[in-house]
Amino acid sequence: MLAAIAAALPLAGIVAAAFSGATADIAAADVGRYALTSAGLALLVGVITAIAGTLAAWLVVMHRFPGRDIFAWALALPLAAPAFALAYAYGDLFDVAGGLRIWMRGTLGFDMPFEMRTISGAAFVLSCAFYPYVYLAMRAAFLNQSVTALEAARTLGCSQRRAFLRAALPLARPALAAGAALAIMETLADYGAVQFLSVQTLTTGVVRAWSVYGSTASAAQFALPLLGAAALLLWIERAGRRGRGYEANRARWRELPVTRLTGVKAVLAVTFCLLLLTLGLLLPCFWLAWNGLNVSPDWVRLFDAAEHSLILSVAGAAITVALATALALGAAKLPLAARVASLGYATPGAVMAIGLLAPAALIWRIVPGATGFAVAIGLLLYAYAARLMAAALEPVDAGLAKVTPNMIWASRSLGRGPVSTAWHVQLPIARGALLTAGLLVFIDILKELPATLILRPFNFDTLAVIASNYALDERLEQAGWPSLLIIALALPAVIWLTRKIARSRPGAA
Repeated sequence: MLAAIAAALPLAGIVAAAFSGATADIAAADVGRYALTSAGLALLVGVITAIAGTLAAWLVVMHRFPGRDIFAWALALPLAAPAFALAYAYGDLFDVAGGLRIWMRGTLGFDMPFEMRTISGAAFVLSCAFYPYVYLAMRAAFLNQSVTALEAARTLGCSQRRAFLRAALPLARPALAAGAALAIMETLADYGAVQFLSVQTLTTGVVRAWSVYGSTASAAQFALPLLGAAALLLWIERAGRRGRGYEANRARWRELPVTRLTGVKAVLAVTFCLLLLTLGLLLPCFWLAWNGLNVSPDWVRLFDAAEHSLILSVAGAAITVALATALALGAAKLPLAARVASLGYATPGAVMAIGLLAPAALIWRIVPGATGFAVAIGLLLYAYAARLMAAALEPVDAGLAKVTPNMIWASRSLGRGPVSTAWHVQLPIARGALLTAGLLVFIDILKELPATLILRPFNFDTLAVIASNYALDERLEQAGWPSLLIIALALPAVIWLTRKIARSRPGAA
């Protein structure tokens, strides 16, 4: 119950601040304009990620082609790259006055069909960063689908393409809805990429109202539409997860029929998968590293920021997993608490931070000895835990599901109480799931920007904050180094997780 209250408290603070009446001179039309931009951007990213992630999943699950076993897990690696790092790379690479654009106009005789600093450019960048959410969900759905449905479709005269459209895709629709909802949640929560690309969304409005106008109430008013959208997307994601019951995963499992691609088809499959991996990770990393060679980085500042990022990520992951575990152990008695705690995951970090500004003032009044540094660090870790608790809760739940009632009854019959049973029986069995949950939260905190930007103590910069500050000053060469360090710190965890997921499915590569 305490975990659920902790997750819901910032949301209540946002609502209270929004209706406090103390607002800055921000027109309601601005809120509406920012909301329309956010909706349009989310729609574009949802469509692009749904198409790209679904096609990639279908290729690696149902076909054999050169490199397929590597692509099966490597296509999820862009999860290690923050969206703002991709924005810095593509914003510089495809700048209207950049060398590449000048070369295209002078040598090839044509220019890019769109500009990067627009909604379409932001949709391209965010789609490259977030398509793995759809890919992982759809890959799991295709691997677990019933073979009999595909066989029945082929028996009735459907080609492989029509069997995919009429049988496999409808059966995987809940996973598609869940994956696309996660990509859209991340799009609505993003600040660094859209701010750099000059796209005014509700999240940039939240930070601008707080940092420029100094108005928590105005920031909360920008946050209210985000809360509504977050609740809707969370409902869609949960509904999609419940709907997986009709995927026929109770049918007896048999190995999926796999089509071997040769010739042109194999080349096209490799090209498509390699294109996704290149756009989502390889090309941005190469460009950031190439530009970074032109400057001499401030290694002392970078290592200090890396230390701060690691401290916050490790501490935030430990606290979040501990709260999620406590919530999962008590979920049978308090099912509503888990649903309340899940609201945080659909809430952008900037919104969560604004909701905690009012409690910060109360802490300073109630606790006389509290220092600003301690309060800021505590609130920052609180914001991480409140937002990411649901991300940790799902793998923890899956791990605890391996503990049968007989195991618990045997422990209780030997005289152990509930706490002792959890410590000596349930948690050791779920140890792998707890590690998975911790790594997921660790990766998210490494990449998190808006909440850290708002709540961090003075002179306590993380790698994400340093990269954002450099980018704001148009020093993209320097911004590349902290961005690459974030990717370097997150990539081992992402590789471990993606390979673990790839090996955990029946028939997986």
